Amino acid sequence: MSAPRTDVATLRAAGREPALPATLLLDDGRELHLLRALRVLPGKRLTAEAQLDGEPVLAKLFLSAKASRHAARERAGLEALIAAGLPTPAHVADATLHGGGELVATRFLPGATSLLDAWNALPRPPADTAAIALLAPALALLARMHAAGLTQSDLHLGNFLQQGNTLYLVDGDAVESHPAPLAPDAARANLAILLAQLPLSWDAHLNALIAPYVAAGGDAPEPAALLREIAAVREWRLTDLLAKSVRDCSLFAVSRSATRFSSVVRDEADALAPLLADPDAAMLAGTVLKDGNTATVARIDVGARALVIKRYNLKSARHALSRLWRPSRAWHSWRAAHRLAFFGIATPRPLALIEERAGPLRRRAWLVTEHCPGPNLLEVLDADAPPPDHIAAALSETLRTLHTARIHHGDLKATNLLWHDARLWLIDLDATTAHRSSAAFERAWARDRARLLRNWPAGSALVEWLERALP
Repeated sequence: MSAPRTDVATLRAAGREPALPATLLLDDGRELHLLRALRVLPGKRLTAEAQLDGEPVLAKLFLSAKASRHAARERAGLEALIAAGLPTPAHVADATLHGGGELVATRFLPGATSLLDAWNALPRPPADTAAIALLAPALALLARMHAAGLTQSDLHLGNFLQQGNTLYLVDGDAVESHPAPLAPDAARANLAILLAQLPLSWDAHLNALIAPYVAAGGDAPEPAALLREIAAVREWRLTDLLAKSVRDCSLFAVSRSATRFSSVVRDEADALAPLLADPDAAMLAGTVLKDGNTATVARIDVGARALVIKRYNLKSARHALSRLWRPSRAWHSWRAAHRLAFFGIATPRPLALIEERAGPLRRRAWLVTEHCPGPNLLEVLDADAPPPDHIAAALSETLRTLHTARIHHGDLKATNLLWHDARLWLIDLDATTAHRSSAAFERAWARDRARLLRNWPAGSALVEWLERALP
């Protein structure tokens, strides 16, 4: 195998895009052939598909000054899983890197898919049989971990890999050992970390979710205590996500200058680069959907995809002055869209945020999202009849989730609710607010509720159904 040589210093300095394939010399004289980066923590860690001694491996390269400590944790975690008889890729090699750093290599699993990818491919309405069947082996594995006194501090669906009929646990660095079996409180807390990855609407179906865990020997947790743990984990994860959405990280590419701020979903950065450079030109080349004083909306095509750009205008000098010190409406909508998606509420995927700035002062701003082609509820529903069952279920789930999460839309008219791909999609998030106070939220929710009901004649069959179904 012929590939350019690299070294530890080069990999540390490579940022998020190391030049691969490349060959790295190990201290024992062997060569590690790095084929494809799978995950990068700049300057600290590189996880890659690789070859060592002619065999395919998953190579974790620890590059920072704390490499020895992290490599030792990775090895200890892997060995703990293996000792407990839990399925994890075989630990095949350890080595010191020439120039500093350490390697921990495990058997590569060709064709393996993560549980997260499989989950995202499902429609997964609450208590969906196929979704529970997908999660059941992971919950059973977790029960076996807990019986062995093991937890994962960074437990998520991406840490389970399916190859053939075997579900593997990965990420030894996050494995922690405790006296076996795990104490019930610790087991419940670790179970909550996994269940908090699921949409909020699944909380009402905890018994179905934990049944595979209990059947595999896990202690049945007290439901109210488990729900509190799940809520606490979700709050932490949401806070972390919203913070990441406006800083440079593995999920988002952020650029700042004295005159401009932008954040783009990292996987979309290359495709959206021309749009980010000149959003106004992109809008001119598209189709205008709305041209108002405060906002202009256009649909554009990027490759085979339809996207929407919303530009938040400054309609007057007074309006411009009033917006200078406040986060832009694009910033607000960007965070609101990520919040809704986090809770499992369908909204067009937010792709990029752009703000014009003068130092700390904000001016115009743009929000880029995917386009949702579905008709709105005025076009879908008949005022003289209750909704069809499939739409009724989706509408009830969406509104219950909004209510449970204390999210007030601010303009809940039927044209802001679209029906597409068997889901209800929420758009126009400029006034969307998440409330901490129950009393303030209930007042705001009453306004949302009333706004939705005003779309159809009072006393109609549809309004009567909504009156009964709405929280």
